[in-house]
Amino acid sequence: MAKLDESLLTGLPPFSMLNRAQIREILDHAVSRRYDEGTTIFHEGAEAERFFLLLDGYLRVVRTTPGGDQIIVLHISPGQLFGIAPALQRDTYPATSIAAAESIALSWPVSLWPDFTAKYPGFATESYKTLGQRLGQIQETLTEMATQAVEKRVASAVLRMANQSGIKTENGIEIAFPVTRQNISDMTGTTLHTVSRLLSAWQKDGIVESTRKHIVVTDPHRLVILSGAQD
Repeated sequence: MAKLDESLLTGLPPFSMLNRAQIREILDHAVSRRYDEGTTIFHEGAEAERFFLLLDGYLRVVRTTPGGDQIIVLHISPGQLFGIAPALQRDTYPATSIAAAESIALSWPVSLWPDFTAKYPGFATESYKTLGQRLGQIQETLTEMATQAVEKRVASAVLRMANQSGIKTENGIEIAFPVTRQNISDMTGTTLHTVSRLLSAWQKDGIVESTRKHIVVTDPHRLVILSGAQD
C-alpha cells in the first residue's frame, strides 16, 4: 500500500494541533481500508480491537433496543473519529457501524489510544469533545422518538441528514448519501408505511423530492416548520 500522506489529517480536529512529524508518526501506525455501501465495519457488543477515522463517505450508527429493535441513532461524516470505545472506558463497541455509502477509513489498534491521548496535544480534548457532541445527538434522537409526533420525528430526521451532509443543487439540498425509506423508519421508530405516506405527501406539496435511496429537500423552510424546530 502506498504511504499515506500527512495532508490526510492536517486540519482535522483531533490532529489540528500537531506538526507534520507527529502526524507522520500517527499515520505510520494506521491501516487504510475501503468499505462498500452496506458493509458492517463492526458490531455492537463486539470486542473493540481498533478505533477509526472516517476519511471519505458516511456511516450509520445503529443501536439495538432492549426489545430487539434496531434504531439508527446518528450518521458520521468524513473527518470524524468513530469506534472510540476506549474513550468510553469500554472494551466492546457500544453500537454497530455501517457504511451508508462507499467509505474509506483509517484505523489503529486500541492499544495505541492511551499513547495518542497522552502524547499528542489536542488529541484527547478534541476526541472527548466529539464524543460529548455525539452523545448529545443520540440523546436528542431518543428524546424525539419518545416525545414527538411521527411527522415531527420524520421531518427532524430528514432535516438532520440534510444539515449534516447536504449539497446545494438547483432543485434544493441533496442528502449526500443513499437513504431509503426503511432507513428513515429505523431512525424514527415508525413504520415503513408511515414514512412512505409522509414523503409522498411532502413531495406532492413541493417540500422534498424522494426517489429510490435519494432525497432532495426542495423547501427547507417548510421542513423546519414541520420539524417543530421553530416552536
